[in-house]
Amino acid sequence: MCGIALILSGVDVVGCDLYRESDGPPSTDAEEMINDNCLSFWIFCQPALVVGDLKDAIGRRGPDSLGVRKVFVQLKQTDSVGKDDDKEYTEEDLHICYEENANNNISSIFKVSNVQDNIINRWFAELYFLGATLQLRGASPIFQPLVDSSGNILVYNGEIFGGIHVSDDKNDAETLLHVLESCCCCNGSECGKVCYCTKLGAQFIPEIISKIKGPWALIYWQRKSGTLWFGRDAFGRRSLLVHWPTMGDARFVLSSVSPALTIGKNSDTEVECSSSNMCYWEELPCGIYSLRLKAPNASEQLVKQKLVGEIRKHKWTDPLLNRLVEWERTCLDPKVDPFFSNNLQLQRDHLALSSNSPKGVHKEVARMELEEHRSDIHNHIPGDARPAVKVLNALKESVMRRTVSRIFQRPRHEDEMDDHSPIAILFSGGLDSMILAAILDQCIDSKYTIDLLNVSFDGQLAPDRVSARAGVAELQNVAPHRRPCCPSGYNWIYHWDLLPDDLNIGIALWLAAGGDGWVDGGHCKLHNNHQRYRYKSTARILLVGSGADEQCAGYGRHRTKYRLGGWVALHEEMRLDVQRIWKRNMGRDDRCISDHGKEARFPFLDEDVIKTLLDFPLWEIAELDKPAGIGDKKILREVSWLLGLKQAAEMPKRAIQFGSRIARESNRKNFGSNRAANQVSAGSVEIHHSLS
Repeated sequence: MCGIALILSGVDVVGCDLYRESDGPPSTDAEEMINDNCLSFWIFCQPALVVGDLKDAIGRRGPDSLGVRKVFVQLKQTDSVGKDDDKEYTEEDLHICYEENANNNISSIFKVSNVQDNIINRWFAELYFLGATLQLRGASPIFQPLVDSSGNILVYNGEIFGGIHVSDDKNDAETLLHVLESCCCCNGSECGKVCYCTKLGAQFIPEIISKIKGPWALIYWQRKSGTLWFGRDAFGRRSLLVHWPTMGDARFVLSSVSPALTIGKNSDTEVECSSSNMCYWEELPCGIYSLRLKAPNASEQLVKQKLVGEIRKHKWTDPLLNRLVEWERTCLDPKVDPFFSNNLQLQRDHLALSSNSPKGVHKEVARMELEEHRSDIHNHIPGDARPAVKVLNALKESVMRRTVSRIFQRPRHEDEMDDHSPIAILFSGGLDSMILAAILDQCIDSKYTIDLLNVSFDGQLAPDRVSARAGVAELQNVAPHRRPCCPSGYNWIYHWDLLPDDLNIGIALWLAAGGDGWVDGGHCKLHNNHQRYRYKSTARILLVGSGADEQCAGYGRHRTKYRLGGWVALHEEMRLDVQRIWKRNMGRDDRCISDHGKEARFPFLDEDVIKTLLDFPLWEIAELDKPAGIGDKKILREVSWLLGLKQAAEMPKRAIQFGSRIARESNRKNFGSNRAANQVSAGSVEIHHSLS
């Protein structure tokens, strides 16, 4: 996990309105006339981004190192060229200057350039790169921003689990920088033009980036072409926020995280422009983007005394990745499978007959049928061909890739013990986290403990705390040689002023990821200490179950869609969930967890796991005619059964804000009761002080 950022100033960015998610304040290149009072209000209310605050926020994500690098870009133009209005500027016309030392300043660069009398320097731009590193791979430490021998610059936040070979002693970012250095730098390469680079076998940058398997967000400056490349992976597993240029702040900014922003306040009207804070940043939509620096054309030179940066979005070039992005399932219509059609009709007939039975009886009948179905699968289908076995194997490979690869050995603190694993799990005791815990037990050496991080806002009574304790007991039966460590805590220690609707989820994730709480020594059987004691997890990798519900029909709305529209409606709803997961979940989760200097890894969102699930008909994934806790996420319940986790296989879906009871507590605090909160459609809270 790393923190990356870029501040681009002195450039007129064009094309950003095509990718802007929100209306926001007016952009710098808006053509319509704006009322002066309205414009002044927008500029006054625009939050001010302070570089020092950005460094602090980025630094928390990458505690191992923090570096900056500045690039100054000028158009180098001769007197004779200046008289030619039809001149098309080439890469050689961009004069690249680097600031190697923080004491260098802009004026010194101008003095050097102006020595030649026949050179006119115009249109000055600055690129300010920031990179903070949490190093988890490689034999030697690295320091971002990375610069290669050609002057290209990379700040990278991600892991490469496939697609590009990374040696055991190398770091992902180092390897990627080396591969990108050999890419084509011709600007017309994607327009079908044959260039000298491609004749020599060079690849285009989108081709290289599309190959990466794993989570990533990057910012890359290709010096020779004067092009800035940036983007995030197809599922948004790494956060990358963007500030599109506005009247109030004409800079183009990319950042892994949003620092605290200074917001203007009008003392006369006592109107605080808090909404501008939210408008300042947007989640960058998934994809690969380029911003090419060039001079304005002759007709714009007198108006725009800036370099121009044209933004383009590029297509994924990997066919498999395109299939995953489109979320194309192998088979949707049960009519093509006669055996399933007959079996499905029998199930519906049985449900109709038992619909008048008490709910508990109905669920027990369904559970017995599910066990019979599993037994039938085990007896009649070869082991390797069973869907649940294939999914289990894919998940094992996914966890292996995220935990067993060589981990960079940082200096150990005095209070750290040799048997403490660098890996933890956000653990509720539910189906997803239990599967991850059981698989992780099979992947890493038994001498290590595994930190199971659980958060509760109702002591030992919160549903997630109850299920977590039961889950630990079941895991100890399955893996008696392992010593799980289960820190848990209840702390309100963060100050928030502006809060999104999903604040409850964010706080619960933030507290759980911190791993700062208490351990019940008697329950966890750790170091023969049977007392409850304070514990701080030192794990720097956190496994999270995100993506399981979206892919396996785990939400209540999936059941509603299925009931109203059948398999096709269910598939479309699940596709929508997967395609918007970057905006609804992943950016938020990444920012909350990484604020502790830890990296979240998502085994259920591994490319091979997604492909495996898409290879099966939807009725192998879920049977939503059956009760909750039985038919939803059917495929994962069978995986749990294969792992020996029979109790976990029947656990119902429960969101973290309800399982930890933060939603109930925040509703009581702000509205007096859950009922009052529901009446005003409450979805967020404001915390103005710390509690412990």
